[in-house]
Amino acid sequence: MRMKAILVGGAQSGTGKTLLTLGLLRALALRGMRVQPFKCGPDYIDTGWHRAVSGIASHNLDAYMLGPDTLSGLFTRHMRAADVGVIEGVMGLYDGLGSDGGECSSASLAKQLGVPVVLIIDGKAVSTSAAATVLGFQLFDPAVNIVAIIINRVSSENHFSLIKTAITRYCDVPVLGYLPPLKDWELPARHLGLVPARENRRLETQWDQLAACVEQHIDIDRLLQLADCLPMPGRLPAPPAAPRYHNLTLALAEDEAFHFYYPDNLQLLRDVGVRIVPFSPLRDSELPACQMVYLGGGFPEIFADRLAANQAMRAALLDAGRRGAAIYAECGGLMYLGTSLEDRDGQSFPMVGLLRGVSRMSEGLKRFGYCEGLALTDNLLTARGETLRGHEFHHSEFFTDEQPLFTLSKTTAGGGVKRWPGGYGADNILASYLHVHFYQRPALLRRWLDKGCALL
Repeated sequence: MRMKAILVGGAQSGTGKTLLTLGLLRALALRGMRVQPFKCGPDYIDTGWHRAVSGIASHNLDAYMLGPDTLSGLFTRHMRAADVGVIEGVMGLYDGLGSDGGECSSASLAKQLGVPVVLIIDGKAVSTSAAATVLGFQLFDPAVNIVAIIINRVSSENHFSLIKTAITRYCDVPVLGYLPPLKDWELPARHLGLVPARENRRLETQWDQLAACVEQHIDIDRLLQLADCLPMPGRLPAPPAAPRYHNLTLALAEDEAFHFYYPDNLQLLRDVGVRIVPFSPLRDSELPACQMVYLGGGFPEIFADRLAANQAMRAALLDAGRRGAAIYAECGGLMYLGTSLEDRDGQSFPMVGLLRGVSRMSEGLKRFGYCEGLALTDNLLTARGETLRGHEFHHSEFFTDEQPLFTLSKTTAGGGVKRWPGGYGADNILASYLHVHFYQRPALLRRWLDKGCALL
């Protein structure tokens, strides 16, 4: 089916992709259009901002974890009810896995889906040289359909006219407009990137002001014309099915401390019949009656004092694990399930204690990027010898004498392989730093679901 969709790609990180994407989402929504946001890659924070602006859940399109059919299948499924789709790219347009611009990059995603690209470049302190940048992006891979240019941080109309004239002269691609410097709209950041939208709520009128700026300086009508496309068809793998799954209830940790979830993961659980009930480890004193628990990533280190103070919830989770509830935890969830969490100042906060281990915050990133886990033994998601693909991104280390459930590995840019242990738990518990997209192999949910059924 024909549709309207664009990928907002950047010449490099920091060119303003997120701000432009947010402005476009809001502007299109204010026009009365149903706009569907997406993010290239595994990012959770950008998708949270997308949702805050558009009111619609943003979905991750991740080529490392998802095969081509699944990637296209998820995209077309979410676009069925949309008037237009806006995909925010990751890093620079051709930046992907290692130095291969054709693997896991925004450009490769655009080609895979058949979606045109709007390239945003930084206009600060540049004029005609901007044309050389654009021409280089066009020639690097002519199969990438770059249909328009938008310039960020333009100081004046004269400055914009100078850059636009040079690009149209040398590159034969339309320049749809620009964004002026927007110092008041710089999104707040900390150690893992942008601060999540739920911790930094802006007024609706402020989003409207950003949309008005986009409408004033960018030709959105022309952008919508150029967004017409015919995406590649795809096919989604079948989820596990059993009547007993319809009796399962999953308690989902969801508050400021834990909120990194792929919406498709939660929908897949609902599709197999699981009832999802949210709870807050920060505020609630009781765990919902359940057979399964999902503790996603987030920022437990920011809220360590409040998590520690909520002794009732820590005790409830400890009891749930000991009575056999099927508990799956990712990154921040792993930190919460350990014995304690130590901040950068060395202050220690007691955590749940289902796992013997201490999480210690570090100054720099300990792990960053895609990796694969090989199961050393049967666990909540995989049988021995099976693999999981995912993403790690954390400023802490988990020190433990627990036996690891996985050997994790990644191939470096130079072709070498780094390996490290990870994943801990018991028969009914799996906790690791790995963020996993369930659609890479929906059947992996069967072990988790079956373990939950043991409590029915």
